[in-house]
Amino acid sequence: MPKLCPVIVLMCALAATVAPMDASQRATTLIDARTVVPGLVAEIRYAGSHNFVGRPIDGYRATRCLLTQPAANALAEVARDLATRGLVIKVFDCYRPTRAVADFVRWARDPRDQAAKAEFYPDVDKRTLFRDGYIASRSSHSRGSTVDLTLARADGAELASGVTAEQHANRIRLAAAMQRRGFRGYPKEWWHFTLRNEPFPGTYFDVLVQ
Repeated sequence: MPKLCPVIVLMCALAATVAPMDASQRATTLIDARTVVPGLVAEIRYAGSHNFVGRPIDGYRATRCLLTQPAANALAEVARDLATRGLVIKVFDCYRPTRAVADFVRWARDPRDQAAKAEFYPDVDKRTLFRDGYIASRSSHSRGSTVDLTLARADGAELASGVTAEQHANRIRLAAAMQRRGFRGYPKEWWHFTLRNEPFPGTYFDVLVQ
């Protein structure tokens, strides 16, 4: 999984809303992407302790990739395109509850808590996380149409996690595949993509991943 890097935060100029959901609303708004994306490998790090905070994050109770139906359908098309080359999609994070974003903010404000620094942010001063844009109060993930992912073989082995010429080529291949099916990338995070025509551009959801 990529190390700690600047978080994409698209702040709506108009009044954005934070929307909790009950079970029936979630079923019609967010779906488990594995039900429609062939071969999807889900390694949702925030549901466990292997992440830059070093513990499970508030709001994650299962390793599920939840997405809006349009985003999941578009990702399924990407997966079918890549399958012809013997590749699959591996996701690290999909929908992210707003309570999880708030958990990141609380963590960032405690300079003493640096349990995972050596692995995930060895060269970053935690005291500057807000100033440098690594942590922010809103994330596009909470709108349900953003995904962090990489290319992998069928066994889950990642192809684009490093910086060799071959891995760089795989990053370009991933970006091209995602853009072809309606996703836009983020220049500072090669693994981060948002559906261009996302269905809830001004709504940040807060429902458990379970």
